[in-house]
Amino acid sequence: MDLRKTAVTLTALTALAAGLVAPAATVVAPAAAALPGVTTTNGCLSSVPEPGSTTPVKICYSIFKPAGASKRQSVPLIMHSHGWAGSRVTDPADLKEFLAAGYGVLSFDQRGFGESGGQAHVETPRLEGVDVRKLVDLVASLPWVQKDGPGDPRLGAIGGSYGGGYQFLGAFEELRLHGKPVFDALAPEITWNSLKGSLAPDNVARTEWAAALSAAAVPSDALPTPVYAALAEAAATGNWPDGSGPTGEDLDAFFLKNGPAWHVSQGRRLDIPVLFGQGTTDGLFPLQQGLANWRTAITAQARRKSIFVGYNGGHVLPQLLPQGINVTSDPCSRRLAGGDFRQLSIRFFDEQLRGRSTGLRGYGRLHLATPASRCLTVDSPDATRSVELGTVVSTSAAGVPLPYEIAAGPLEVAGTPYLTAAVTTAGLENRAFYGLAVGTSPADAHLVQNNVLPLREPGLVSGVRRRIALPSVAVDVPAGQHLYLLVSPVSDTFVGMGSRTPGVVSLDDTVVHLPVMR
Repeated sequence: MDLRKTAVTLTALTALAAGLVAPAATVVAPAAAALPGVTTTNGCLSSVPEPGSTTPVKICYSIFKPAGASKRQSVPLIMHSHGWAGSRVTDPADLKEFLAAGYGVLSFDQRGFGESGGQAHVETPRLEGVDVRKLVDLVASLPWVQKDGPGDPRLGAIGGSYGGGYQFLGAFEELRLHGKPVFDALAPEITWNSLKGSLAPDNVARTEWAAALSAAAVPSDALPTPVYAALAEAAATGNWPDGSGPTGEDLDAFFLKNGPAWHVSQGRRLDIPVLFGQGTTDGLFPLQQGLANWRTAITAQARRKSIFVGYNGGHVLPQLLPQGINVTSDPCSRRLAGGDFRQLSIRFFDEQLRGRSTGLRGYGRLHLATPASRCLTVDSPDATRSVELGTVVSTSAAGVPLPYEIAAGPLEVAGTPYLTAAVTTAGLENRAFYGLAVGTSPADAHLVQNNVLPLREPGLVSGVRRRIALPSVAVDVPAGQHLYLLVSPVSDTFVGMGSRTPGVVSLDDTVVHLPVMR
């Protein structure tokens, strides 16, 4: 399933001594005539045991050697892995563009999925981190793979969602342990900066996604048992499990090191070029997660050699309350490379791994798709203009979304907006959900994409100044339409996560800060 082009449904979610080399790898005959000369090798290597066990876990892979690759004519290799609850590519036709371009590819089943053993610990350094390092060592042992030095293959990486998570994990772990990331370029798509920030912004659980990800892991029993209990607790209570809830499970501890945010907190940044792909309408790992990686996970020097593309797609479930949009398009990849994100990736790797000039432009900038399938390009996602809105009120626990007009079109907004306001609540555990919307009038205003973000006030507050996050966006507001702040007491993404007591959430002296292009 191509997560850039298809909405995710709940069903879809549903060194020999060191054990570095797989026993009994299987070499398959050259691929069909569509890919002449391509050879496939299937195998498994041994990695670290599960916690509490002494039995090594097998990690299974398929290696595709392109036509003409040899020790004398070595080529770069691209690592690939799947999304959550998926499995590796075993048919070279699925990666034909990379193979035809002369790249080798290794696709692997992540721990807990496909033919690999163990359970999914959601990209933790001590388990999945070791798996990726062992695979890198395997790649380094292949004589036909280009080397930059002993044990240092010329290496790129692709994959979306969970298949983007392993890329950051592998690069950061190599940096942590060996002082360099080993990976020479990455192309992660629709992946996260912080799992907690994605699954529970402001400690309010995205219950639709917590339930969907848990359900998708059930058929293969991929998740450790305590995590199922914790996700069920999050869905039932609306609170992020931190060890103090009814199950006693602590997802803060489980997810602490599972993403770029932790590595950045330890002072690490990657100094390699990255082609970022992020969904502007993604409801699980939204646009601001990718922008956080752009801003913090790589160095300023690396950003000058990197490209950020936002497309309409990603992890998408219907957003009905408040109403979102249903658009699938990738105008920025088309503008930059004349095709889709995969074609853009190949040109990016040609330049970064092979040093070829392909005429690719757009380095050091953010290219974001609008709902109208235009591509807006900016140097920074930061807010540039402030608009005073006065008082913004939402009922809590029940009620309809309320629009507050910000500005009339024509207007272009691209980046990360936010609110500042004096917050007053009339109850305990009051919550409201905020996002930007567009319409000809308040009656037909709908979200710019499919995202809202929560404000959670656990106790009574009166006039306390807050900074309130809004979803990152890219949008054209044409003449005759208006940009609104939409505030809602409920959200179907955060179903059941509204206020725990009736009341009102009032924002006084509200200012909306917008990344306005014009």
